[in-house]
Amino acid sequence: QVQLVESGGGSVETGGSLRLTCVASVDVYNVRCMAFFRQAPGKEREGVAALYWGGGSTYYATSVKGRFTISESQDNAKKAVLLQMNSLKPEDTAMYYCAAARLGCSVNYWHDEAEYLYWGQGTQVTASS
Repeated sequence: QVQLVESGGGSVETGGSLRLTCVASVDVYNVRCMAFFRQAPGKEREGVAALYWGGGSTYYATSVKGRFTISESQDNAKKAVLLQMNSLKPEDTAMYYCAAARLGCSVNYWHDEAEYLYWGQGTQVTASS
């Protein structure tokens, strides 16, 4: 059972930056795709960015492309993904969730919640003007 723990959320002014970290532990050997989703109040959860572990492929929602960067790191038995968020806008305000899948990411399905088996508890990101 993969465990995911997010950190790094907070409140910034419009134009500011934050970096989210998601650490995966326990049975990480079968994790192939890691992603961040977000959900704003009254809206559906949406995919923000995803990374094909070890494969180099990354995927982004159109709304964050050019502002957000997802990357990977590994420390012993843990895998981690980082989401660097720059030029934050009020519309980026949401609860951000980390997700992990056993199958690799694909351009057609990386943003589909049903592809992901494991989810973190979420971390709040607020950008205010």
